Amino acid sequence: MEALSRSVEDVFEDFKGRRAGIIKALTTDVEDFYSQCDPEKENLCLYGSPNEQWEVNLPVEEVPPELPEPVLGINFARDGMQEKDWLSLVAVHSDTWLLALAFYFGARFGFDKTHRNRLFSMINELPTIFEVVTAKKQVKEKSSVSNNSGSKSKSNSKARASETQGRQSKPLQPKDEDEGLEEEDNDEHGDTLCGACSENYGTDEFWICCDICEKWFHGKCVKITPARAEHIKQYKCPSCSNKRAR
Repeated sequence: MEALSRSVEDVFEDFKGRRAGIIKALTTDVEDFYSQCDPEKENLCLYGSPNEQWEVNLPVEEVPPELPEPVLGINFARDGMQEKDWLSLVAVHSDTWLLALAFYFGARFGFDKTHRNRLFSMINELPTIFEVVTAKKQVKEKSSVSNNSGSKSKSNSKARASETQGRQSKPLQPKDEDEGLEEEDNDEHGDTLCGACSENYGTDEFWICCDICEKWFHGKCVKITPARAEHIKQYKCPSCSNKRAR
């Protein structure tokens, strides 16, 4: 472990240095960070260093680790989400890691309640990494709104929202054809079984299809909502995701 004196200020400086490194990875160095998080690689972590540098690397091999570890496998979700959502996810997990690390040092160095309160107060004066990253993303989005104001977002080709209309696998047709299309859709999907619970398809439920194994799942079974499905470019079911992780 890196040598640290046993003061609140030193732990806070360590926190600030690591935080600055991670913010750099998720903002100014984002292209480099994105390219290093290849989903085809093994489980990767984002590390921030006290010298304000960052590193994408495999987790330490020792169990238990000497220090708290960052969240594992950030690279696996990269291509399954919009970039801004993926970066926000990494940011919020990085905030969690930095807090865990700071209070690990506090516990190891014997900080009492007063010292812990002081440390948290100093940390809480800084915006979280999540706040920094999402603020920058919002600025970029606003600058491009005028160029895209006339365009409409497309739904994921495999996801079907069905809360009020049922699942629609075909474009909307004139009203006099609706009834026939509904029967045709039910015939087409009536025998479809959920890959998780093996229950039949229902028109009043949200379903999503895995782009790898092409199995269909109830959204509730794989914890995917219609709103979240809108931001998924390529959906991988839990089984396919676990195969890749191994």
